[in-house]
Amino acid sequence: MNIDWNKLTFHYTETDYIVRAACKNGVWEHPYATCDKMIPIHAAATGLHYGQECFEGLKAFRGVDGQVRIFRMEENAKRMYHSAEGLLMTPVPIELFCEAVLLALEKNIDFLPPYETGATLYFRPLLVATTADISVGPGKDCEFVVVPTPIGPYFPNGFKGMPAIVNRTIDRAAPQGTGCWKVGGNYAASFRASEAAHAMGYECMFTDAKTHKYIDECTASNFIGIKHHESGVENRESYFEYLTPRSTAILPSITNDSLMTLAREMGMKVTRRHIRVEELADIQEAAACGTACVISPLTKVYDPNNNITYSFGDKPGPVLTKLYHALQDIQYGRTEDKHNWCYRL
Repeated sequence: MNIDWNKLTFHYTETDYIVRAACKNGVWEHPYATCDKMIPIHAAATGLHYGQECFEGLKAFRGVDGQVRIFRMEENAKRMYHSAEGLLMTPVPIELFCEAVLLALEKNIDFLPPYETGATLYFRPLLVATTADISVGPGKDCEFVVVPTPIGPYFPNGFKGMPAIVNRTIDRAAPQGTGCWKVGGNYAASFRASEAAHAMGYECMFTDAKTHKYIDECTASNFIGIKHHESGVENRESYFEYLTPRSTAILPSITNDSLMTLAREMGMKVTRRHIRVEELADIQEAAACGTACVISPLTKVYDPNNNITYSFGDKPGPVLTKLYHALQDIQYGRTEDKHNWCYRL
């Protein structure tokens, strides 16, 4: 193994083992590790023909104290369970999900990057329906796979900021569709808009599919806005407000949930509501957040429909910086994990 940990990006790097478990007739087998990275699947599988699949993403960290921590593993297991239920798949039991992730970590421990590098070992649990049936309906047999890979920053700039462009023409998920579940179809639906944005030097900021007035997601991540209120507003002293969209078409981010908890502890007002694109003019700091990117600050957002650019500075703002380090300190064991978010080995 010859890996330059400091040069890792968010791309697949081969490890020694994946972990698998199959469900036949409603009964799950025990998860096992295998060097075979190929999944034999019937050509008529409902997962291939009708997109009946879902996935997750979580990380293991090598801490400052040498301990290994997996961040909020059970929350990922619960979210996959919810996604599977939404697609009428046989859900992976919470205990089996966690057992499979721990086995994937154990069998690939040499691929867990050193603490000083800032890289992590990422796990991609995948659930796909394998029932061979071309009639339009849900398959009940499934294959569950955990694919581990060491990764670096999701965005090339890391925590240095990126520009985004507002998209009002291509929808990634409908309000009453599959947006609240982590299914591959949501991401495939976003490719056309994302690639067009990349060609212009931007990341894509999606608006809601119903009205195209409100911010939905930023790239494939939740959106955060930090608003500074002066003294006298709501009869309070000067304070910061943490804004994030409330929508049935976006994935409930575990990272965003964690950051909201930290923001409240820092004395911020946390608000989840519809956020009009025009409100970016009143926001001092903005970012995308998620497991892969943690927090990726936005330097500016361009709205081509109105030919307006909302600027947030070339460097991450002080509030987002404080939140970023607070979360990373927990994940790397640099501060007390009082919420018991990390599974420690």
